[in-house]
Amino acid sequence: MSERTPRDACTRRTLLRAGAGATALAATGASGTALAQDEPYGGYLSDANGYGGTTAEYTDTDSVTVSVGAGSNGLGFGLPAIKVPTGTTVTWEWTGQGGTHNVVHDAEAGDQDEQLFRSGGPQQGSDITFEYTFDSEGVYKYYCSPHKQLGMRGVVVVGDNVQGDVAGADEVEYATGDGDSGGSDGGSGDFDFGGYLDNANLYEGSVEDMRGEDEVTVSVGADNGYAFDPPAVRVDPGTTVIWEWTGQGGGHNVVAESGAFDSGEPVGSGTFEHTFEEEVTETYFCRPHKGAGMKGAVVVGAGGEAAGSGSGEETAANETALQTLLAMVVLGLLSPVIFLLFVRRRMSGPPRPQ
Repeated sequence: MSERTPRDACTRRTLLRAGAGATALAATGASGTALAQDEPYGGYLSDANGYGGTTAEYTDTDSVTVSVGAGSNGLGFGLPAIKVPTGTTVTWEWTGQGGTHNVVHDAEAGDQDEQLFRSGGPQQGSDITFEYTFDSEGVYKYYCSPHKQLGMRGVVVVGDNVQGDVAGADEVEYATGDGDSGGSDGGSGDFDFGGYLDNANLYEGSVEDMRGEDEVTVSVGADNGYAFDPPAVRVDPGTTVIWEWTGQGGGHNVVAESGAFDSGEPVGSGTFEHTFEEEVTETYFCRPHKGAGMKGAVVVGAGGEAAGSGSGEETAANETALQTLLAMVVLGLLSPVIFLLFVRRRMSGPPRPQ
């Protein structure tokens, strides 16, 4: 149950001018790179929510807890920069604020060339934890995939690799500022889906911004077993969305209103994926539980008009009208037959006695 969709001449004066521009650009780029390198951790935390320029140092401990969903908008790690001894186990603990979150090691931005830890798909709740033990010295950068571009990033420094200011953990506070004052709409923008998600389970009017990810995971059968989580996501063109069954709520499937994708018959487990190449807004549902609010949406890039948009009442009215029309057609076709049977019975009269 898997689907993959694949991803002149110039004058001498112009050439000289282009070369001069390239030289100036290179100089500017080199200066910019130098500035980024001067910032702690290569500028990785320059716009991270909660980071005030100081790394919190933990000593004489083998376990540290970091909040997931910190700050007034729930879009930060608390604290975002920590220093721990080798062998320390860091436990990330969800606060239940700011929507769905996860913890993903950013191997491309760190000293490591492979991803060492990932908590899984984004989750929401206050009873969720994830832990990882850091046995080797280094700088480990990480992020929340739905909210990385909104500043939800962090760093774990193991050993003597700390950069910038450092202070005892009890002296460092979660920094508030412009990045912490915004709402937690997850990049909802102006997407209202024409009322399609008005009765969708778990949908509270926001769209999880997952742009920047090559793959995005959506749970099938979340919450009470009859929801997609997140119910609405925004991704870049070329992103593969993977729907992953939780095993709750019975058999489910994933069906696009436009017909662009269909996972097949309802099942209780497994995964299904589809790659979105073009900018579009796709609304979708679980066929057995659409009426129970198991619906979702994927906004690709700038989006577009969603298929199947319109209020639930309008959809129900259309279905009722269609059923009424079909009943009238069937009755119209059967009426002559019923009339002929009636006339034939009347003409034949009562059965003759033997």
